[in-house]
Amino acid sequence: MKGDKAIVTGASSGIGRRTALALAREGVDIALAARREGRLEELADRIGSETDAEALVVPTNVREEAAVEELIGTTVETFGRLDLLVNNAGLVVGGKIEDLSTAEYRSMMETNVDGMFFATRAALPHLRASGGTLVFIGSFAGQYPRSFNPTYAGTKWWTRGFAKSVAAQADGEIAVTTINPSEVRTEIAAQTGESFEDRFEEGEVVEPEEVADAVVFAARQDNTMVSELDLYRRDKFEDF
Repeated sequence: MKGDKAIVTGASSGIGRRTALALAREGVDIALAARREGRLEELADRIGSETDAEALVVPTNVREEAAVEELIGTTVETFGRLDLLVNNAGLVVGGKIEDLSTAEYRSMMETNVDGMFFATRAALPHLRASGGTLVFIGSFAGQYPRSFNPTYAGTKWWTRGFAKSVAAQADGEIAVTTINPSEVRTEIAAQTGESFEDRFEEGEVVEPEEVADAVVFAARQDNTMVSELDLYRRDKFEDF
């Protein structure tokens, strides 16, 4: 993978941050995309001090079509090509349908659905040219019915369906992978408003580093592809 060029959305924290670090340690040059520029700059400095990879900071709100197109364009202009897009940026708000405001609904749809569509559409021609890899961060919530936060779950069902159909349309020119973790110990908040990072002890659920390792594994494949990869805590199915 050394010398490959990648974009990671939602790179300022959690899965995105750990994925960027993991890829950089493999020698991959990375465009870091998220809204929090200060965090991206700090991450870029760490990548520069700990690895030989180049980190490009591109502050991006994936809900904005023009911003996403600028992200892809700037990355390709700077690095010369694109080998990997990690569609990671996501949002969880609310819970019960009857309590979910229209603004909360739209914020999730615009981030989890529109953002992935904008990035995929803009990146596809470049990934086709490089024979690259497109990774979607899905969720356990996109595989099984859930009694809480159906709207978030719906966005992740969309992610899986979209990814599978993009793979079908790609005619084998690119690899398309969906990674489905159960709870990940990050800043993301549960229905209670408490973050998974605070709610769970280290090792109790999926760690962001484990998702990052899964991304690296998927991106390493050459003549084959990882279609889906599930990462669940070991007792996850006790919920059923």
